[in-house]
Amino acid sequence: MAELTELADDRALLGRTSTAERVADILRSRIAEGFFPPGTRLSEDSIGGALGVSRNTLREAFRLLTHERLLVHELNRGVFVRVLTVEDVEDIYRTRALVECAVVRGLGDPPYAVERLAAAVAEGRRAAAESDWKGVSTANIHFHRELVALAGSARTDEVMRSVFAELRLAFHVVDDPRRLHEPYLARNHEILRTLQEGAGDSAEHLLAAYLDDSLKGLVEVYARRVADGGQGAV
Repeated sequence: MAELTELADDRALLGRTSTAERVADILRSRIAEGFFPPGTRLSEDSIGGALGVSRNTLREAFRLLTHERLLVHELNRGVFVRVLTVEDVEDIYRTRALVECAVVRGLGDPPYAVERLAAAVAEGRRAAAESDWKGVSTANIHFHRELVALAGSARTDEVMRSVFAELRLAFHVVDDPRRLHEPYLARNHEILRTLQEGAGDSAEHLLAAYLDDSLKGLVEVYARRVADGGQGAV
């Protein structure tokens, strides 16, 4: 499987200080990048072998990610990537609005160090030019991750890593990713341009509207899935 090959490549990152926390970091990143979609069963043997870690270490990593609401343990069945509910999506966006808008509001006086935001915008445009809508989704998450990083807070970054990983789970239920993600390429650029101009207040208003519209679009998708009894209904 391609996912296991990717994990084997990550094995070198563990080095001599292999810990459950580092394994959890790798798996969290892979979930956030879309390598393990919602409902995927995670094999202890396959993943442990790919990373070269013990069963006990891997189980502890699974426990950490279960606590973060990225995984679920089902009795006699194993560990699965979590399938989100409508309520989960609403809570994710509530958290995003609280944190991301507060970060922009607290930026202080310009100029702002937005080079990494600009790189994420360029990443999204390249992916769109190749009709790589999963890549556009990833670039969008990178944009918001870099936006949060402007706060210069390791604790805030850590909290939002899990939130963005959960967000990627929500994106997996979308039947037409282009329709969901393409409009936000321009909106990301607009937020970037506003910050480059030093207009933090305007950027915050743009971001708040952006998050509200994005939430409405995802909830609409989830509502349809729930009505159909499909993914997002559990």
